[in-house]
Amino acid sequence: MDYKGLERRTCIRFEIPGATVNYKKKKLISYSRTYEEEFCPVMDISRGGLRFLSQQKIKINQELILAISIPGERAPLLMKGKVRWSSPNPGKSYRYQIGVQFHPYGEKKNHNYPGNLVKIIALEQKFVPEEELEKFKEQEEKKQ
Repeated sequence: MDYKGLERRTCIRFEIPGATVNYKKKKLISYSRTYEEEFCPVMDISRGGLRFLSQQKIKINQELILAISIPGERAPLLMKGKVRWSSPNPGKSYRYQIGVQFHPYGEKKNHNYPGNLVKIIALEQKFVPEEELEKFKEQEEKKQ
């Protein structure tokens, strides 16, 4: 996706080879019982969200429950989030790329479990090369 506007991300994005996501859409008052789509490839993830491939177009602001499967982990990471963007993926086996922003971490009803943030930070340390992490930290310090 060629984005020319202001970059608003404050978290480093990284790839986890073989990671997939299953998702449920929020209906009027609750989430659907079954997953809408399963085993969608995760393109990248960060502390604040993820990008994945889908056969279905998902509306902007659609609330989702995500079950993120990571190779080597016993249980999927369950996250709540909102679709922030959706773009066509022409000529590829999956028709769309979907960008999801995670809900905040905390103890409130629609928040994500704080322990999930700890897991994502551990994954970040595992999959992001040290020099890339340092470069990102330097860029963040310059912004302040």
